[in-house]
Amino acid sequence: MTLAYNHRPSFAEKVNAAVDAALTMENAGRTPRDYLGGSRLGHACERALQFEFTHAPKDEGQEFSGQLLRIFAIGHSLEDLAVAWLRGAGFDLYTRKGNRPDGGQFGFSVAGGRVRGHVDGIIAAGPEGLGLAVPALWECKTMNAKNWRLCVKDGVTLAKPVYAAQIALYQAYMEMSVPGISAAPALFTAINKDTAEMHHELVPFDAALAQRMSDRAVRILRATDAGELLPRIATNRDFFECRFCPWAMRCWGLAPSTFWNWARSVCFGMREGDEIIFRSFLFIRPRH
Repeated sequence: MTLAYNHRPSFAEKVNAAVDAALTMENAGRTPRDYLGGSRLGHACERALQFEFTHAPKDEGQEFSGQLLRIFAIGHSLEDLAVAWLRGAGFDLYTRKGNRPDGGQFGFSVAGGRVRGHVDGIIAAGPEGLGLAVPALWECKTMNAKNWRLCVKDGVTLAKPVYAAQIALYQAYMEMSVPGISAAPALFTAINKDTAEMHHELVPFDAALAQRMSDRAVRILRATDAGELLPRIATNRDFFECRFCPWAMRCWGLAPSTFWNWARSVCFGMREGDEIIFRSFLFIRPRH
């Protein structure tokens, strides 16, 4: 392979570099979330979630690139288009309270605000003939053609367990503010970013899965408050999940006793009433 030592950036490369530099600068200036996101709790490794929650520095070169930030932005734009398409098809879809531009986003906050989630939408009614039970949670994801085809073939629960966990947890905790939402199957929409094809499926409430995710959140919060490092998912750093983890080098070279150095910045310690918070947090019970 010949190395291009004298390569000079093209006009397009210069423009893209400027765009990406602006995007990464903007992203770096955003205030990091100070809570566990419900959309992330389905991640396979609890230690990775703990690193994320405590803002542990990522390995060198693992921060979001400008290109990845552009991919995220395109996904958000496609989700906005999906809202318009579904409304045009006759779905009474609420994405903000009162469907006003200044209306707050639907979501939940539990465990003293340390676990939160924001839903894509709530369906109040659907087109005739679909037999859609309401109110129903609506979650939308965009993905490449390979992942989209897998989702169509196997369904979201098998193809994308992180999304399935998010849906179950959201159905559970939104029940407090939207009664009946856990009784109706959620509508999951997946958009193929390569072809604009859409996949829709109904996802019944999985109370047992929601409970497991709730329990996971409690373990992460309690371990972090105690300055304890949770076990990693694997015993070998060549494990698939570890190879793509942005904290892999830190995780495998870390002495557990050093965890407190950065964890203490978000640990609040056990406060009066914390046990009550945790007990109320574990309200979900599987249906028999």
